[in-house]
Amino acid sequence: MHFDLIDLRLYLNILDAGNITAGAARSHLSLPAASARIRALEASLGTPFFQRGRRGVTPTPAGKALAQHARLMLQQAEHLRQDLAEYARGVKGQVRLLGNSAAISEYLPERLADFLCSHPHIDIDLQELPSLRIVHAISQGAAEIGIVSDAVDTLDLQTRAFCDDPLVLAIPRDHPLARQPQLRFSDTLRHEQVGLPAGSALAVYLEEQALHLGMRLQLRVRADGFDGVLRMVTRGAGPGIVPQATLDRWPDAASLVSRPLPEPWARRKLLLCARSFEHLPGYARALLDALCAHGQVDVEPGQLPRPDDR
Repeated sequence: MHFDLIDLRLYLNILDAGNITAGAARSHLSLPAASARIRALEASLGTPFFQRGRRGVTPTPAGKALAQHARLMLQQAEHLRQDLAEYARGVKGQVRLLGNSAAISEYLPERLADFLCSHPHIDIDLQELPSLRIVHAISQGAAEIGIVSDAVDTLDLQTRAFCDDPLVLAIPRDHPLARQPQLRFSDTLRHEQVGLPAGSALAVYLEEQALHLGMRLQLRVRADGFDGVLRMVTRGAGPGIVPQATLDRWPDAASLVSRPLPEPWARRKLLLCARSFEHLPGYARALLDALCAHGQVDVEPGQLPRPDDR
């Protein structure tokens, strides 16, 4: 039986993408080359690793076992490369960082840019996922660090506080909801809204909360990101739910009304998580320390809290 790291990385990319074509692209391989490698990998063990269907591929029991070991082997290989970096100039480490919608859109861009500038030999593989999927991915060793909402069970992962991330409802000034001083999430579900892309982690999260109430989100349109939601809300397309941080930096806050959502899951905090902070490789610990150093969201001197009725 023979495995090489290229085959293992290809296999995991296919598994994460859900189909061979996308997995091959992530691995920078042609589709024929990727297919040939997978066939050879399966032939070496004499059992298939994928179940192929109309909607893509799913792992067989043998494939699940391979995925678990492949992630550990690739992680160990990366640790080895990083440990030897001091002996070879130019060797670079890469941290795989998973975050939910708010973390990636609101809290990470400047922080990661500063980190990359001060650590030229470290790269970051950043991916957006719902918090629950991040927890599972970290537990399985698919990434070193995750940023998740405290509303999800982090299982046996270690966690550290990252920042507060409450969700608010942004409302056009002439909308019926704008006349109500207090709103619950269930009140918003009776109205058509401006939503996020279907693949957005927050879109999935809000849909799950609506289903818990036996209801569904009614969407008039899906905007491209939080700024897109607020641009449409401002122009009267309907209400939309965004992080408070998005609203705080919105330049035209006077053109809409905002209401905090009182549900515990909406008054959330973001957490950094890992299987073990102590056993992270050096380059991942450097990123963790940089993210922890920022603590809460920075507030400019003299900046006052904005009133809820915007």
